[in-house]
Amino acid sequence: MVGAGTDRTKPRLGGGPAVILVRPQLAVNIGMCARAMANFGLDDLRLVNPREGWPRSDDYHEVAYSAAAGATDLLDAARVFSSLEAAIGDLNAVYATTARERGQMKAVLTPSVAMGAIAAAGEKRGIMFGPERTGLANDEVALADSIITFPSSPTYASLNLSQAVLICGYEWFKAAFGDQPPPPTIPRTVSPPAQREMLLAFFDYLEGKLDENGFFRPVTKKPGMRRNLRNIFHRMELTQQDVRTLWGAVVRLAEGPRIEVKTRRRARAKKLDD
Repeated sequence: MVGAGTDRTKPRLGGGPAVILVRPQLAVNIGMCARAMANFGLDDLRLVNPREGWPRSDDYHEVAYSAAAGATDLLDAARVFSSLEAAIGDLNAVYATTARERGQMKAVLTPSVAMGAIAAAGEKRGIMFGPERTGLANDEVALADSIITFPSSPTYASLNLSQAVLICGYEWFKAAFGDQPPPPTIPRTVSPPAQREMLLAFFDYLEGKLDENGFFRPVTKKPGMRRNLRNIFHRMELTQQDVRTLWGAVVRLAEGPRIEVKTRRRARAKKLDD
């Protein structure tokens, strides 16, 4: 399954922190984590003692790959470790995600601060995520340099595993590449601003039709109503195309369907019958 926003022709981004899933329990969550990583250019997935092993050879293999929504290369390249120490051995710094500080006197950072530090660093770093039901154990948190805690509701601070990966990936991407929206995929021709003459002609037509249908009542309020109506359009900073579109819409509302189009069609059909 490939998402609507997937474009394989564009160069793939890579790098960022390693994503270390410690004792993950559900195949679907591993797949969803891979998708979250691909969304933001992360490409180093490490699994520590997955509960049912990896790669899965049962029905849940397809579940994981379906949940990855096209990011299957990350699942294929995922490295499996028998211990957390082995999984983080090549990293220069490690962060532990947890909703609680655990009394270990470590720096507690928000994802934006931690990912900013990772993006600015020249060395390889990693983020540890604990199993879905319990999170990281205290001894596992002790292996980290700092703690990442997500600002969240105090009554429900536990995040889904892939959600946590997604937030970290998003914050890393912003820090590494900026947070400007992508350029439009389809170039658009920008219509120039409407000239005053064009606007005044539109106003005359619109106000004439409104006057014919009793809009300006009572008559004593007509000048103020006209000013208010014109100011609405002035605030829009209309382009020439905007005025043409609005004018055409008002014409159809005022004059009804294009009868002449139907007449030409009937005439053409009659000519063919003859």
